Amino acid sequence: MTSSYTVTGMSCGGCAGSVSRALNALTGVSDVKIDLKTGQVTVDSAEPVAEPDIRAAIEKAGYQLA
Repeated sequence: MTSSYTVTGMSCGGCAGSVSRALNALTGVSDVKIDLKTGQVTVDSAEPVAEPDIRAAIEKAGYQLA
């Protein structure tokens, strides 16, 4: 299953790394792809991951869902 989100506040590779690590720590997430230019974050998982869990992980990393 693939889900896409827009995350605000990311401006560098370190930002992307923080978000990627936070999302990869969620149960079921198998891959995270981030496009810094657009703020687009794509999450691949075997099972659906609840949007509140995605939001919480991104906020814990210091960023916001758009």
